[in-house]
Amino acid sequence: MLHIRKRKQQNVMLCKKGGDLKPKCQAFCQDEVLSITNNFKSVIGEGGFGKVYLGKLQDGTQVAVKLLSKSSQQGFNEFESEAKLLSMVYHKNLLSLVGYCDNGDIRALIYEYMAKGNLHHQLSGKNPYVLKWNERLQIALDAACGLNYLHNCCNPPIIHRDLKSFNILLSENMLAKIADFGLCKAFTSDTDTHISTRPAGTFGYIDPEFYRFGNLHKSSDVYSFGIILLELMTGRSAIMRTAEGRSHIVDWISPKFEAGDIESIMDPKLEGNFNISSARKVLEIAMCCIKPSGVKRPDISNVENYLKQCLASDTLPEGAESSSLFSSTTFDSSFYQCGSSHSPPLSVREECL
Repeated sequence: MLHIRKRKQQNVMLCKKGGDLKPKCQAFCQDEVLSITNNFKSVIGEGGFGKVYLGKLQDGTQVAVKLLSKSSQQGFNEFESEAKLLSMVYHKNLLSLVGYCDNGDIRALIYEYMAKGNLHHQLSGKNPYVLKWNERLQIALDAACGLNYLHNCCNPPIIHRDLKSFNILLSENMLAKIADFGLCKAFTSDTDTHISTRPAGTFGYIDPEFYRFGNLHKSSDVYSFGIILLELMTGRSAIMRTAEGRSHIVDWISPKFEAGDIESIMDPKLEGNFNISSARKVLEIAMCCIKPSGVKRPDISNVENYLKQCLASDTLPEGAESSSLFSSTTFDSSFYQCGSSHSPPLSVREECL
């Protein structure tokens, strides 16, 4: 059974007792799901699990209904795993489960509705609204808080396994929440350091060590989080389309990072409206998160604290960065020691492409 460690200043609660779904997680019948979705009228998303439909409860609350398709590569075990995990954990930066249906021909999970969609869409050129730099910092911090809860406040710890900008959802007020627990796995105990499992994740975000050894660690999620940070900074996708073909975002950024050319890395849609000091710090932490060796990556709790400081420094005037914000005592020295080889091995990058 999964247990929750209560920590100060974290919005957590134990949501499962005796192996049953929590009382607030409502069981819906097939006819209710059909009514909620107006016979599955409006598709708002699609993934390996199946399509996601817009729905409305009787009280008018909008919800997102994720339907397990019959042709889905994922099956009942994944559905059951996701339902149980979502019913057992709660955090303000994790997508909340409203209810579920395992009745008739329908297996579905019913979530709170996130009006602004996913982060990938928000960053894309197709979206007319341009996320401001401080909004991007807050989204990064929100996601780090959610991931820290999974890694360090759940017993056993939970690895997401498919963290990406598509799975960071945004509310009407731009609160970011981590979604898609269909591939989640939990360690069997606090002393376990990794799990061996079947392939999981999305090209561009997968830890290169997973390719070499087939093991997923908490640091694998940290690698994926580092890629998301780079997306937030650049406005580019993890796998970019170029005139020469496709390229990994790390390959594009690495030489610019080495040259200290922060301005050319930043999303041009920002039009220079960002604090270069906080941008430099975010780039440093992103490059540390994507170190080839998982043991050299920071714990997500350190990342969360560091991003809080970045967000605080973003309100300071240029050149007024407080030395106390980024003192050498905040993290051990290895946190900053990003070597010159940041990108995955060439063979791994080619496999991703």
